[in-house]
Amino acid sequence: MSERSALVELTRVRFLEFLREPEAIFWVFAFPILLTFALGLAFRSQGAPIVPVAIAAGAGADEARAALEDAGGFTVRVLAEPELSVALRNGAVQLVVTPAGEGGAPEYRFDPTRPESRLARLAVDSALQRARGRQDVFTARSREETAPGSRYVDWLVPGLVGLNIMGTGIWSIGFAIVQARTRKLLKRLLATPMRRWEYLASLVLARLVFLLLEVAAIVGVTWLAFGIPVNGSLVLLGTVSLVGALAFGGLGILLACRAQTVEAVSGLMNVAMLPMWLFSGVFFSSENFPRAMQPFIQALPLTALNDALRAVMIDGAGLGGVWVELLNMTAWTVVTFWVGLRLFRWR
Repeated sequence: MSERSALVELTRVRFLEFLREPEAIFWVFAFPILLTFALGLAFRSQGAPIVPVAIAAGAGADEARAALEDAGGFTVRVLAEPELSVALRNGAVQLVVTPAGEGGAPEYRFDPTRPESRLARLAVDSALQRARGRQDVFTARSREETAPGSRYVDWLVPGLVGLNIMGTGIWSIGFAIVQARTRKLLKRLLATPMRRWEYLASLVLARLVFLLLEVAAIVGVTWLAFGIPVNGSLVLLGTVSLVGALAFGGLGILLACRAQTVEAVSGLMNVAMLPMWLFSGVFFSSENFPRAMQPFIQALPLTALNDALRAVMIDGAGLGGVWVELLNMTAWTVVTFWVGLRLFRWR
């Protein structure tokens, strides 16, 4: 059997094994689409936000409520203790106003660590000041503009695509190796002329067969449902996804090269993926973490993949705008595959 035919046959076998696992097809295709759709509904564009405010019951409460309702943009409730503290603590309201009676200054209670509460404080104070007769020195012109790709859901979807590429790449390859080892299939393959690199490469190639359909399904559904843009080249988007899948395929091989049980490889994969779940900017920007952590965060392959996907989909970047991220993921591919190949054991 030639080297080429061995690799082709192994890839075909792995492809057929995948098709015979309905649960694997669900996790690769159906689950990421359902997750993306659910998060897309939760974070869809809903227009200008309405600020929830509570007013402490007592003297001046009715006047303050009327002033805020006349200003517009607020939902106002009059509450008494302890409902006020509970509502503020739970985030049901962003600000508590305690009126001071005729001519007095009100008191604002809010959590300064919440940006929305600080903005609510400014908006409420401006409305109440105008109700007391404050005159603005000038009236600024306003122009509302929502640029394509500026919604949170536009930013979120590339991160979900990257997260799915990482998860399916590591889990599908890692589990395939360990399951074959526990079933003594690797021991039987050892007696064939097949080489280690052919077996490991076949796992990665079989994974890539589904990559195009996987990415196209998520991007297509979100485009139809939420109008998520792809401002860059589809070819470059596919290239970024391909390089990312290779990087995580190599990582999956490295994590499973010596693991003897499914429990062991599950633990290793969770340890490897957890930092990327937290730090790589899937659900919020990685820039929120301290500056001292940024070199570590930027070195993670999922950070590079997410940044490259967003650059292509949102910013319309070309190859020159993502070459650093592609180099990062290529380095992960080469290093993890080479080390995994050296450490791999059939038994």
